[in-house]
Amino acid sequence: MIIAHSFKGQRIAIFGLGRTGLSAAKSLMRGGADVMAWDDNEAARHAASEAGIPVIDLRAADWDMIDALLLSPGVPHDKPKPHWSAQKAKAAGVRIICDIEIFAQEIAARAPEQRPKIIAITGTNGKSTTTSLIGHVLKQAGKDAQIGGNIGRGVLDLDPIHRGGYYVLELSSYQLERSFSLKADVAVLLNISPDHLDRHGDMAGYEAAKRRIFHNQSNADVIIIGVDDANGKRICTELMAHNKGRKIIPVSGQRSLGRGACAIKSKLYCVMGRQVKEIANLDHAFALEGAHNWQNAAAAYAAAKSVGISVKDIGEGLLNFPGLTHRMETIGEIGRLRFVNDSKATNVDAARQALRAYDNIYWIAGGVAKEGGLKDLTSDMASVCRAYLIGESADAFAQTLSHEKISHKVSNNLKQAVLCAVKDALASGKPNPVILLSPACASFDQFKNFEVRGDIFRSHVQELIAMFEAEKTRVKAGQAA
Repeated sequence: MIIAHSFKGQRIAIFGLGRTGLSAAKSLMRGGADVMAWDDNEAARHAASEAGIPVIDLRAADWDMIDALLLSPGVPHDKPKPHWSAQKAKAAGVRIICDIEIFAQEIAARAPEQRPKIIAITGTNGKSTTTSLIGHVLKQAGKDAQIGGNIGRGVLDLDPIHRGGYYVLELSSYQLERSFSLKADVAVLLNISPDHLDRHGDMAGYEAAKRRIFHNQSNADVIIIGVDDANGKRICTELMAHNKGRKIIPVSGQRSLGRGACAIKSKLYCVMGRQVKEIANLDHAFALEGAHNWQNAAAAYAAAKSVGISVKDIGEGLLNFPGLTHRMETIGEIGRLRFVNDSKATNVDAARQALRAYDNIYWIAGGVAKEGGLKDLTSDMASVCRAYLIGESADAFAQTLSHEKISHKVSNNLKQAVLCAVKDALASGKPNPVILLSPACASFDQFKNFEVRGDIFRSHVQELIAMFEAEKTRVKAGQAA
């Protein structure tokens, strides 16, 4: 655990006692802060109390005596409506922060030569894969690298800060908008497309939150930015036009670049002026299918190279990357029929990447739709043989697919969707069909989160595979008899 010594003697209110709130409370208490923790959920309060965390009703607290409010990332402090704890904090002039800010202040409190390297990654899509990929490459190269933030372990649950370490952090817009002291040695912005607009007000607000990842950087620091989307390309141009000496590296998974890192027909290249060096053939990286993953690989290469990892070690790390759970994850096969778990595709842009990566797709989609539904995805459905729709968006999605003349079926639940998709795929005679769970939706109508949705899909697939294997064994035994 990282202990928050910088907050010693301060009184810190914490609202939200999930993973982030609990780890922050423990970190602050061990560092000598006076913690007052609360959650509207009684079970969460009970769990915190059992862990020895002071649970105090913040509604009745004297906010004039509080130095900061650590607010759970998912709880709004402004739009669409500020939470009551945020209202009380603002009325008393109390700053609102998150665990990333605590981490950043702990780093800043150390002498520059004693600080670890910080590689921070954000973007609408691809940040979890890229974060995991960078961490994997560093570890494969023998570095003391830890992965956390918005993925895996909360940032304050990571091992203590020390010289020579590397923190590879996935950062959401929710975390970035409450981080003020973070200084990334390498800041990666992969892409920006509309998401969380209710929280940030509009696209400008969302982009401003994402761009906070570049704040506090010095001339010695590096910016890596994806230019395969219009917003990323524009931001890259703006940053270059007003650059203050930082090294800016554009990356692409779709086109050749004059400089930077790019993938062309699955070959990853480093381009520096007239020098072009091939890094890896990504056709051999089974966990990095699709042009979007090629951009992720380009970003990972640029980040690892920026902190001194050799081209050889980076190439090997990219090729043996095992992949990310719930993101274009192959979870099994029945003959030539392949099952892909892309439950993490909670928006249209994420689903688009999967739909572009495979042929002969039997697509399971639906849940809590984002604004616009499927209307921005219709041009990417050429490989969809049939769609199987679940969740509250099923009827609306069915209307869109009917208009586009794409075969579909409204299924009652995920299990029924899997069974129907397997039956249709096996009967189709199509070569190498893919059953793809890529919902393009949040999961909260039917599942606790996208992880649970993906795990249930996996269990249905494993059950089917076991049935097919048992039948093969029975047939073989009958033939032998």
